[in-house]
Amino acid sequence: MRTGNRADQAPRDPDRRTSGRRTFPGPPPWATPGLLRKLWGDRLALLSDAANEYGDVVRFAMGPKTLYFFNHPDHARHVLADNAANYHKGLGLAEARRRILGDGLLTSEGETWRGQRRLISPAFRRERIAGFAGVVADAGAQLTERLDAQTGNVVDLAEEMTALTMDVLGRTLLDADLSPLSFLGTAFETAQEQAMFEMVTLGALPLWLPLRRHRRFRAAKRQIEDAVRTLVGSRGPGPGTDGSDLMSVLLRAADSEQDADARWRGLRDQIVTMLLAGHETTASTLSWAWYLLSRHPEAAERMHAEAVAVLGDRTPGYADLAGLPYTTMVIQETMRLYPAVWGLPRVALAADEIGGYPIPAGADVMISPYTLHRHRDFWPEPDRFRPERFAADAPAVAHRYAYIPFGAGPRVCVGSHLGMLEATLVAAMVARRFRFEFAGPADPVPEAMLSLRIRDGLPVRVRPA
Repeated sequence: MRTGNRADQAPRDPDRRTSGRRTFPGPPPWATPGLLRKLWGDRLALLSDAANEYGDVVRFAMGPKTLYFFNHPDHARHVLADNAANYHKGLGLAEARRRILGDGLLTSEGETWRGQRRLISPAFRRERIAGFAGVVADAGAQLTERLDAQTGNVVDLAEEMTALTMDVLGRTLLDADLSPLSFLGTAFETAQEQAMFEMVTLGALPLWLPLRRHRRFRAAKRQIEDAVRTLVGSRGPGPGTDGSDLMSVLLRAADSEQDADARWRGLRDQIVTMLLAGHETTASTLSWAWYLLSRHPEAAERMHAEAVAVLGDRTPGYADLAGLPYTTMVIQETMRLYPAVWGLPRVALAADEIGGYPIPAGADVMISPYTLHRHRDFWPEPDRFRPERFAADAPAVAHRYAYIPFGAGPRVCVGSHLGMLEATLVAAMVARRFRFEFAGPADPVPEAMLSLRIRDGLPVRVRPA
């Protein structure tokens, strides 16, 4: 089911299930303990169950915190695009994320964000992305060599996808070898766990408390900052550079800052943001794709046949993307079922109205691509893996904001084109050579952290295609 020109035609009244009600539907106050347990243990179930029970508008009252959950594409369009200036990053994640990412592109707001976006955007122009295809293909070839050596064995494919995307990130945007920084994966995991912990506890346990969790986070943060120092130091004694990669752009921008502390903070924040966001989302998408294909051998066989017919035994290039429509459909359907960015929390700066419901100033608002992508009014058989939804001749999605894997509005993901290039070419190269048998004791569990990861990895047995 492709997206098309019928972007704003909703098939029903977005408030059909709550029409005429002036009060918000939602769990009663005495349900708070159970809600907090779900918020900690299964955030996706918290949102999905609420949408199934209460409809497209849900109010969660959880102690001192109230969350307004909106689950219709019209709501998403209003918050993310039409009135985006009124909604900043929120739900307690803003401060928790800022502890990890500083004041980088994902966490900054207002003029600071606009300046960062203008600075970074040239590195993601289509013509530059096309030039990255060779790096992606080379990383894919190295991956297939590693998998070839493991034929018949069980490997953690999620770990392999993380290694691949970190390699691509380093060689495309940062012009650096990130292999000595393999510890970053564990450090980022610890940092994300801290962010989720602070969200669930509503920040009630400050970092100065001598908790083991807090000590682990501080150690992880030091590791991440040490990695940034290593990357910056590898460029020589001064930040001046004539390179066109993103690292060079950031170094030149930092060179104009006179205050040494401010210069370091700016560099650190942007580089840490790129290190985390630049690899984890694509690694998540590829990991979920391999799991889905392992459960749908007919789709895996079709993708294999397409890769063999289009690529033969040669190295793919940017021009091959147009010849890999089914592989692209598999990636798109994977992002529908398991969007790497599962939640888009916002806070309302001023009072507003969404779908006829009043929103007070300072309210926490949640838009979730995960639940939008499984909305039964917009997706037939929403929980079923059907790449054909995105075929060129399939009916268009009834509402453009029913499918927002890269977000929407002014803050749509700046790296979306690079992510699609990387995921599609790597998927084709691997599918050409291998098939995978899921080898875990139970189906993988989605872990809704800052991105939607597979909890405890993806064990698969490697087989020749």
